[in-house]
Amino acid sequence: MAKTKIVFINPPYERIAPGYEFVKHITNRSPSLGLLHLAAEVRLHGYEPSIIESDIFDLSIDKVAKKVVAEKPDYVGITLFTVGVWSAATIARKIKQALPNTIIIVGGPHISSMGPETIARFQEFDIAVVGEGERILMELLHTLECKQDLSTVPGIIYRDGDNIRRTPGMAGDKVLDKLPMPAWDLLPDFPHAYKPAIYDFPRGPVATIAASRGCPFHCKFCDTSTFGAKVRHYSPEVVFKMMKHLQNTYGVRHIMFVDDLFLASKVRTTELCNLILEDGMNMTWTCTARVDTVKPDILKLMKKAGCWEISFGLETGSNELLKKMDKVACVEKSEQAVKWTADAGIRTKGLFMLGYPGENQETIQKTKDFVQRIPMTIMNLTKFTPYPGSPVYRDLYGTNIRDDHWEKMNGMNFVWAPEGLTVEELDRQYQKILVSFYRRPKIGLYYLKLTLQYPNHLFRLVRFALGYLNAKLRSFFGGRRGLLVKPHEAHLDV
Repeated sequence: MAKTKIVFINPPYERIAPGYEFVKHITNRSPSLGLLHLAAEVRLHGYEPSIIESDIFDLSIDKVAKKVVAEKPDYVGITLFTVGVWSAATIARKIKQALPNTIIIVGGPHISSMGPETIARFQEFDIAVVGEGERILMELLHTLECKQDLSTVPGIIYRDGDNIRRTPGMAGDKVLDKLPMPAWDLLPDFPHAYKPAIYDFPRGPVATIAASRGCPFHCKFCDTSTFGAKVRHYSPEVVFKMMKHLQNTYGVRHIMFVDDLFLASKVRTTELCNLILEDGMNMTWTCTARVDTVKPDILKLMKKAGCWEISFGLETGSNELLKKMDKVACVEKSEQAVKWTADAGIRTKGLFMLGYPGENQETIQKTKDFVQRIPMTIMNLTKFTPYPGSPVYRDLYGTNIRDDHWEKMNGMNFVWAPEGLTVEELDRQYQKILVSFYRRPKIGLYYLKLTLQYPNHLFRLVRFALGYLNAKLRSFFGGRRGLLVKPHEAHLDV
């Protein structure tokens, strides 16, 4: 008897702002870990899953739809980020035209924040799963197979005639150990085709693991509606087991922990580090942390156990803006954490944003000064985006955001400008901050040494540099004086 097929899709969407296409050569191309977890769960219950990673393989909307139609699945699951809703809806429409009986289920961050509005607007989507999907999806599939009442399924949004219904959610398990291991084996050419951003790892192959879910903090720019404020986690033993599996089965040499807050528990971190050290595992890894969760003792242990880099959400060099963001940290505490990390021999990656409400020329200058005085060798600067579900989004727009903003909400487009600043000026300052940080001789020397030590990054870097040079030349010759974003694309009605 043939197994019931379900295809999971990470749809194509604009990850990069127009004018910055060259950035694709150095950006992150990791797979959707959420889809890997869902595929593993449904396979455990007898279904036949497959996964389509659209952007990683440069698949267009038409190509994705054709691949799905060729498989003739009973169900399709699509993960939705706000920026990808329109392309996902187009894919769903094409699937429905060819396979009208295929049920299309959507989930992901956009659904968790704007589920009812999305189901009401896009008739192509049949049912939405809100929040963590593994247990809810299985209950939903069982209910559909048995043709039972959807109102009995927790955590979903569906149509009941002309009405949109939403059922109460389901409490998540505190410990995630019961979940099956992510279905890495379903990814074509894994792990070689799935490279993180350039210089985010020393040597590959690379894989991602989420050792925990949820974040107890409430930064105003962050939408935590998918995993919530309550931290759930795998035991250190299970995390270690995943690392060993990836190393032994796929030759993975670097792990990127993608938890919102890897250091939520120093006890679990210590236990994992000790397991790594006892095993003698030769593997490097990176993680995220808040500046108020690191101390010299835990950093020393992490370094010994292979920690290569920690990403901190530093955001800005202005204490005034940090307060507006509801960040617990201050600039002085951030500086101390970065110094401790550098002293431990671990690299710091600073995560910053430009254009938050209250941003002005003074705060921009403070950020420029801040990034140059701390012992940091890599930074990620995003363009402030008021994501649906975040407190600052509600402050700026109320409960609804204009449709024409959705496809631009990837952190690489300015969709809003603070008073006294234009989008064009923000884009110029964006370039200036990055150039002023990376053009310093000591940073150049650091990357020269890193490239010589790990030459796998060189080819990607050359393609990026040539693309950047070409974009700048086209801008100057086009009369835009080096501005990469085009004026009509930068114009917004605010």
